[in-house]
Amino acid sequence: MALLLNTHFHLATDSLRRNRGRTFLSALGIAIGVASIVLILSLTGGINSLISANSDKNNANLILVRPSTGKDFTTNIIDELTSSNQYIKSNLTLDDVKTISDIETVSAVAPIASSNTTISIGDRNYDDINLVATTTDLPSIVNMPLKNGQFLDNKLRENVAVLGYSVAETIFGGTEAIAKTFYYNGQQFIVVGVLDKIDDPINYNNVDFDNAVMININYASTFESSIQIQQIDIRTATTDSLDHTVEQIHDKLASAKKSETSFQIISGTETPHPAGSLLSIISSMLTLVASISLIVGGVGIMNIMLVSVSERTREIGIRKSVGASSGNILLQFLFESIILSVMGGIMGFALGYVFAFLISLISPFSPHISWEILGITGGVSLAVGIIFGVYPAIKAARKDPIVSLKFYR
Repeated sequence: MALLLNTHFHLATDSLRRNRGRTFLSALGIAIGVASIVLILSLTGGINSLISANSDKNNANLILVRPSTGKDFTTNIIDELTSSNQYIKSNLTLDDVKTISDIETVSAVAPIASSNTTISIGDRNYDDINLVATTTDLPSIVNMPLKNGQFLDNKLRENVAVLGYSVAETIFGGTEAIAKTFYYNGQQFIVVGVLDKIDDPINYNNVDFDNAVMININYASTFESSIQIQQIDIRTATTDSLDHTVEQIHDKLASAKKSETSFQIISGTETPHPAGSLLSIISSMLTLVASISLIVGGVGIMNIMLVSVSERTREIGIRKSVGASSGNILLQFLFESIILSVMGGIMGFALGYVFAFLISLISPFSPHISWEILGITGGVSLAVGIIFGVYPAIKAARKDPIVSLKFYR
């Protein structure tokens, strides 16, 4: 059996080698489809790896409470990603923060109320500034190194602010911004701290702190009609108390809100950025679109194999006349189709990663390389070769040897 398969393999490769140009163009159709899939999977895998790396840092005793709209999965993800929309519709309040902070096993609680707004310095207005209202506990939960000054502190005046590194450079021309002032919503704020550069735009808070202005949420509630919170970050005293704390938070919020569906609790390593879920959906959709080019490539292989069967009719007749069975003929042509498709798959795999690495040069993430992607591309290439090679192989196997021997090109 092994000898027979080896013979079929050599006959197939010899046939493909005789028509190098046609073989290359047919394999190229598969290569383009496979390259598209590899590019999508490697880039989305790289983004997911970046999200996971940022989400998994010190998350063993982290709990997130987010509003739940009761909408379907995809719509809820989109709402989470749209900060301004969530700012309007969130049902989390400062009372919920107080309820959670009273739990004995909770060591730190920091609400996140984020919105895009305008701040003023003299006669200049700066639009689309990401304003984050929070509490003094935030640095205990999120890694926020300071470049200058200090973070929000209850011992300070209430109208103080901490600037992200990029915001400080944008509005004050540098990080030496301590004691400088700006106005928001008619209120004057004094800068008491500037964060060090944080290269972490993708995180479970859905906030780029490098481009944010942070103020005290309790003070903001005195001049804002209502502070609606997108998320409450909670750190437990120990990792062992995580599950117990989650249960307590659930029970207390459900009792206070008279509902178990108006909020959701995420804990531990299950605290990804909302973009991760949406990215997986988009990746699946793009992969389906890219697979269309594989179908086109497969049709190209079928077309070439049918031409090959027609051109080699006399060869089929000779092989059958000297004892080759219909099964032998079928395997020979099926092998050609599979080899052609797998060649395209190998070309596409390499081509996809070349493009992925080129894109990574201008992106903050590296392409994801894994055995899973290799297995997917290999399996897809093999399947395309079999599916689109079966019909030409069957057509070749069914040819009458007498009629085939009379065929002349």
